Amino acid sequence: MFSRLRSDIQCILDRDPAARTAWEVLTCYPGLHALVLHRRAHWCWNHGFKWLGRFISHVSRGLTGIEIHPGAKIGERVFFDHAMGVVVGETAEIGDGCTIYQGVTLGGTSLYKGAKRHPTLGRDVVVSAGAKVLGGFEVGDGAKIGSNAVVIKPVPAGATAVGIPARIILSKAGESADVAGTERKFSAYGITQDDDPVSQALRGLIDNAAGHEHQIAMIWQALEQLCDQQQVPMPGDAATRETFQAAQLNQLLDK
Repeated sequence: MFSRLRSDIQCILDRDPAARTAWEVLTCYPGLHALVLHRRAHWCWNHGFKWLGRFISHVSRGLTGIEIHPGAKIGERVFFDHAMGVVVGETAEIGDGCTIYQGVTLGGTSLYKGAKRHPTLGRDVVVSAGAKVLGGFEVGDGAKIGSNAVVIKPVPAGATAVGIPARIILSKAGESADVAGTERKFSAYGITQDDDPVSQALRGLIDNAAGHEHQIAMIWQALEQLCDQQQVPMPGDAATRETFQAAQLNQLLDK
């Protein structure tokens, strides 16, 4: 019991730059308190003391603002960061090393008792502030759920899910989930330009349009030289200069 508590405290010290000492984490971090109480509630639930498990869960919710059903399964080194308003359903499973931010819901879309109604998170998954993961599917190891995303389908390992409904950005071929730089680009409190597939698509279209205009301008310039040699007049509407404002459009995406 104490070794697991030490592991929980150490994972918070490792991941939260605001955490200064083990004593501060032990006494002032509601995410840790919620985990400790959940383990008691989960033991009661699995040993037939259903009401007691629910009561401990209810007390924990009042003390920490984090609602975890006693039937939920939570692995080691899980960090509920801030985590006010988090809801974890009965059949949810959270793998080792996951990080859950405030306002997250691991909920279900089915009302059938005994069925797998809530999601399963693999190892080292990050679920950002306000995200909703709804359904009995799996989120793969190392995946990341963007802020306020609504995820209703499986997320492959190492992928990022953003938007409503969530769009999936797959990791690059051959790139592991914990590749250096991935964590730097991902934002737990809001998607960045590198996380948003719509922004990526728009940038691609802008770059493509700018490239086409450049090629067309080069063709018209070559024709202009040829017309000068042949003493043939150029069309009045020939686009010999580039006017597409790619830089300004990209700046709009950055705002």
